[in-house]
Amino acid sequence: MTPIKFGTDGWRAVIGEDFTFANLDRVAQATADHWQQHPVPGCERLVVVGYDRRFLSDEFGRRAAEILSANGFQVLLTSRPTPTPAVSYMVKRQRAVGGIMITASHNPPAFNGFKLKAHFGGSAESSLCQAIEAQLDRSPIRATPLDEAVRSRVIRVRDIQPAHFKALKRLVDFQAIARSPIRLAHDAMYGVGAGCFEELLAGTRCRVTTLNSAHDPSFGGINPEPITKNYAASSAWLRRHPQDLCVVTDGDADRVGGMDGHGRPVSTHQLICLLLTHFIKHRREKGRMVKALTATSMIEKICSEFGLECLETAVGFKYVAAEILKGGVLIGAEESGGIAFPGHVPERDGILAGLMLLEMLAIEKKPLTRMLAALEKRYGPHRYARIDTQFPLEKRAALMEFCKSNPPARLLRSPLADVKSYDGVKFVAQDGSWLMLRGSGTEPILRIYAEARSDADAAKLLKLGTRLTTQV
Repeated sequence: MTPIKFGTDGWRAVIGEDFTFANLDRVAQATADHWQQHPVPGCERLVVVGYDRRFLSDEFGRRAAEILSANGFQVLLTSRPTPTPAVSYMVKRQRAVGGIMITASHNPPAFNGFKLKAHFGGSAESSLCQAIEAQLDRSPIRATPLDEAVRSRVIRVRDIQPAHFKALKRLVDFQAIARSPIRLAHDAMYGVGAGCFEELLAGTRCRVTTLNSAHDPSFGGINPEPITKNYAASSAWLRRHPQDLCVVTDGDADRVGGMDGHGRPVSTHQLICLLLTHFIKHRREKGRMVKALTATSMIEKICSEFGLECLETAVGFKYVAAEILKGGVLIGAEESGGIAFPGHVPERDGILAGLMLLEMLAIEKKPLTRMLAALEKRYGPHRYARIDTQFPLEKRAALMEFCKSNPPARLLRSPLADVKSYDGVKFVAQDGSWLMLRGSGTEPILRIYAEARSDADAAKLLKLGTRLTTQV
């Protein structure tokens, strides 16, 4: 049997190699077994199943629904490719025991995946993932043909996006957005976000242009990840056709990136800081700011100025979500494009993040570039860099122990102030610059992250991190 291992956000594998119908059957049956044996108090025997635009995602989604329905669950199956956050929202709204989203998110086109959503509408905790792994192959596969299950109303096929959109409009000042003649470009990266902003903003003064909107399982030859190297075509279009903002969403529309109106990249770190400042200044909201270890230190500076608690978590949005569930969180965010907001699900939502950015533009009535310049003038420049390098899994523990026990005395010109080692090892200097080494959850890959006052200094920190990997 193929080993199946859940990572930080579900199980992913190459289509036709490990991600096959036979292996999907095993995972879906194990999931059904777990929820059958461990019902969630106060929840219905209902599972929401969605899927993205990847190759065979619709068929994989329908097969998962067939298995769940045969194991005594009602299933709400989406009628079209749907953003992951819409599935998460519907899980919470319907008091479902959980949700399944067939997607590999921002991974290369050859991959597909099985994202698991817990009853609260967020990514499943590690304990739930491990429990389902333990259930693998304990029961025979049971499945009810889709047509039969639909006729008996055990499976209901519905478009869940309108309910999600209605909820999003309540979370923002939609009237302010509707009155503003904002020119919005949306790079959908060939993913399920295509058309979302056009539908949401129909009838408003906003003008929406969707880029890379075709249903293309090869994603136009890129990985559908909102990072600079994937923006080339959209950036060129923006230089020819200037807008006020370009929102970028990934393959399943839970992550967000951006560009200014002329095609210059705006990092997720900058977007988080813009939104945090907007929430403090204009929404006048308070609460804890929760960020993953790899997010910019500018966040701490903003929180310090306004007297807000800033809490760091391990990498993986489920750790941010765990804090959101405790209550009192202003914004939860991670460097890879995940942002969550109060009053919604404890889940990243790229479409909601885009609407929040539109609300900010509508209220500020300033160009995005001026707002970014004001942040840098107030808090200083922050330049982020990251590389992923091959590193043997069997040497990782020794490397982490070496780094923790032998920290550098300084990072570039600044003395070391702190060492954090609860998820990889992060060195923090007195001037706020930092260097972090952390292994992938499932692959022999070491990620090296850095932030400093200049691109050159960030590159130097990455070189220091690379040198550290040669010490074991």
